[in-house]
Amino acid sequence: MKIAFVGKGGSGKTTLSSLFIRHLVADGGTVIAVDADINQHLGPALGLDEAEAAGLPAMGDRLPLIKDYLRGSNPRVVSTETMIKTTPPGEGSRLLRVRENNPVYDACARPVELDGGAVRLMVTGPFTDADLGVSCYHSKTGAVELCLNHLVDGPDEYVVVDMTAGSDSFASGMFTRFDITFLVAEPTRKGVSVYRQYKEYARDFGVELKVVGNKLQGKDDIDFLRAEVGDDLLVTVGHSDWVRAMEKGRPTRFELLEETNRQALRLLRTTVDSAYERRDWERYTRQMVHFHLKNAESWGNERTGVDLAAQVDPGFVLGESLTASV
Repeated sequence: MKIAFVGKGGSGKTTLSSLFIRHLVADGGTVIAVDADINQHLGPALGLDEAEAAGLPAMGDRLPLIKDYLRGSNPRVVSTETMIKTTPPGEGSRLLRVRENNPVYDACARPVELDGGAVRLMVTGPFTDADLGVSCYHSKTGAVELCLNHLVDGPDEYVVVDMTAGSDSFASGMFTRFDITFLVAEPTRKGVSVYRQYKEYARDFGVELKVVGNKLQGKDDIDFLRAEVGDDLLVTVGHSDWVRAMEKGRPTRFELLEETNRQALRLLRTTVDSAYERRDWERYTRQMVHFHLKNAESWGNERTGVDLAAQVDPGFVLGESLTASV
C-alpha cells in the first residue's frame, strides 16, 4: 500500500508519518519510508542524528542509475536520456517490489533500526546552493515519482511517503500515485488551506483523502476542523510527551506512546488496509499515462528531442499479477 502524508509546513506531517512508520514496523509490517520533502526531516524523526541523516544517499543524485535499472529492455524507451519523471513502465521494464533487493535499493535505501524491527529509508536529497540557477527541486522529487510509477506492492507491504509541503505534487501528478493520502491539518485557516487545494485538484482523479487533525487543544478546535473539512476528518491528535522527548533526542520505547495516540495510529492502519479492496490498477496506469502525456506535451518532448508519447505501451497494466521483473 502506498501512503502519502501531506500538509503545510509546520503542520506536523513529518512527525505523524514517522509515528505511523514506527507503528507499522512494530506490528510486523514491511515498510519503505521515503522522504520526498527537500527539507529532509524524516530521518531525524526516525531517530537518526544529524550526521547519519546528512549521510543518507540522495535519490536525486542517483537518477541515472535509477533510470538505467528501471528502463530494462523496454524497446519503447530508446535511452535513459529520454526518460522523464513520468515515464510509465511497459513490456521489458524492470519493476520494483517492496520485499526484494535490487540495485536501486542498494544505491538509495538504508536500513533504520526501530523498536521491534527496521525500515528501509530513501530520501530525495536536499536542495543545495549548487542547484540554484541550474535546477529545481522537482528534479529531486522526480526520482521518487519514477520509482512509484514502477512499483508493485501488495497487502502488508507499505510505502510511506513524507511529501513536500504544500501542493507542489500537483505539478506532475504524483498526488495520484497513492492508495490513500493523509492530510495533516492544524485548526487554523492556514492549516486547512492546503486541504482545500488538495480536495479541488484530487476531485477528478478519485484520490482518497483523509484529514488528520494535529495540535488540537480542545472541543473548539475539533469543531472548527469538522466545520471546515466535514467527513474527511478521520482522527485528531493532541499533545504527546513521547513526541516531545523524541524531538529532544531522548525517545522512550515506542510502546510507551500515549494510548490515545496509539489508537489514532491503529485507525490510520485500518483505513489504509481497507483501501486495498478498492485498488484499481487499470485506473492507476491510466492516470500515469495521462500525466506522462501532459508532461511530454508541455516540456518533455522539447527537452528530450523525441516524441515521448511513443513510450506508452497501450497493452501494459501495472499490477500484482506481474510477479517477476520483466
